[in-house]
Order: sequence, then structure tokens, then C-alpha cells
Amino acid sequence: MNADHHDSDDGEGDHGHGSHDHEETADHGHSGSDSPDRGSHDHTHGNHGHDHDGHAHDHDDHDGHAHDHDDHDGHAHDHDDHDGHAHDHDDHDGHAHDHDDHDGHAHDHDDHDGHAHDHDDHDGHDHHAHDVSSLGAAVVTVSTSRTLEDDPAGDAVAAAFESAGHEVALREVVGDDFDALQSAVDRLVDRDDVDAVVTTGGTGVTPDDVTIEAVSGLFGKELPGFGELFRRYSEDEIGTRVVGTRATAGTVQGVPVFCLPGSENAARLGSEEIIVPEAPHLAGLATRPEE
Repeated sequence: MNADHHDSDDGEGDHGHGSHDHEETADHGHSGSDSPDRGSHDHTHGNHGHDHDGHAHDHDDHDGHAHDHDDHDGHAHDHDDHDGHAHDHDDHDGHAHDHDDHDGHAHDHDDHDGHAHDHDDHDGHDHHAHDVSSLGAAVVTVSTSRTLEDDPAGDAVAAAFESAGHEVALREVVGDDFDALQSAVDRLVDRDDVDAVVTTGGTGVTPDDVTIEAVSGLFGKELPGFGELFRRYSEDEIGTRVVGTRATAGTVQGVPVFCLPGSENAARLGSEEIIVPEAPHLAGLATRPEE
């Protein structure tokens, strides 16, 4: 590979900041938030002076037709019909649904059994039960000019794993050679002490950038979200030059493998912001026994 592919003039993009704040770039966390209203729309009748105190309510009929809503709590409610269609709000759990917010709090109409829904646990299982608590990582630097003593990108990846309490099982340098790189990754994923593999370098568009072609040919399952998210984060620093970055990831024999650009900042960004937080979960899922 060309030497400039691993420094600040890297054709894959120079990530020019040491620290990265991506709090608003991609928020994928799940929280126990209210789910969408299965009753189609939230109807607010506050402008017509509705008295919701358990008495029958008669309202002006704007189109000459009276519209009665289903009485779920034993009280008749007549609401103005503004569009000529009757609105039927089925009660899924036998409880009355009040569509007016009388106390300033939002009503959750997706709770059919009176219990709050935790969106991280839809079937009663802990989705992180199989996470690998302590990873063994293999770091492969793809370069014809770097050595282990002069490998800032590899150092950044190793530091990210170690600072999170994981171990670096081994590091090695492989030249920009398709067969050599494919053989190295195939050998590393077969080791008992390796739970994840990270390569740096060779993800650009120069003729000797063959990392993506070599490694992706081994994928049992591709993880397109990694490359998408990495490029999204990178755009904040390098702008449209992100189109030249082909970072990717996938699983090889149940081991997640991530391919990062060869610049130090790109390696730090990808490992600290995406790989280290997600690798334990991915490694656990990829090796989970079939149920």
C-alpha cells in the first residue's frame, strides 16, 4: 500500500480530532418509551368544552349526523363529527381509554395488559445474557511500510480494548496481499483466545487496497450497519471525503471481524465509538447455541 494511506493524508479520510462527541449522531438505545397508539390517532376534544366527569355529553353535530363512540366504562360519550365518519376506539383490555389529557401527562394506549412495556425485552429474555464479558482481540495492521514498533493505528485499537477491560491476544502486520491477508484472518478466528478481529488499513480505493475484498470473502454474515455508522461518524470530521472509505464488518466462523482505515484517528474513532461497545454483544450472539 502507498505509505500515505496510513497518515494524515490517507485517501480513506483524515479524522482530525482526538476526541469525538457523537451523542446526537446515532442514538439507537432502547428505552421504555411509550409505543405508538394502536387506536390510529390521538383525539383531542378540548376545544368543544367536554365535561369528562361521568355524565353523558351532547355536542353539536357539524354534518347532521350524530356519532356515538364505544362506551368502555359505562358512560355514553357523544363527540363532534368533523369529517363525517364515525370513530370507533376499541378497548383492547376492558379498560376505559380517555383520549383527553386532563393532567398534562401523556397516555399510553399501547399497553394492553396494564403493564409497562420494556422495549429491550420483548419476549421475557435478557438480550445481553450471552455477551462476552472479557474479549480477546486480535489486531492486524495491513501495510507494507509499518512495523509493530511503528503502528499508531494498531496502538489506538489495542488501547481502546484494554481501556475497556478486554485483552489483546495478539498483534501482527500483514502486507497488502490478498492471499496473505485472507489466510491470516482465517487462522486468527480459529484461535480459542480470539473473540474479535480488527484490521487497519487497505480499505481505500488504490490498486493495492485489497483488505475489503480479501476479508469480506470470508464472511458468513455481513454487518452492513458497522460501515454505515462509521461513515456517518466520520463525515463530521472529513466531510464528503468519507465516500472513499470502505470500512466494513462481518462474522467469520462466529467471530466478528472489523475492517478499519489505516489512519490513527479513524482507527481510534471506529474502535472506541463502535467496535469496543458492540463487540461483546456481537461475539456472544454469533456463538450462541441454536434454540
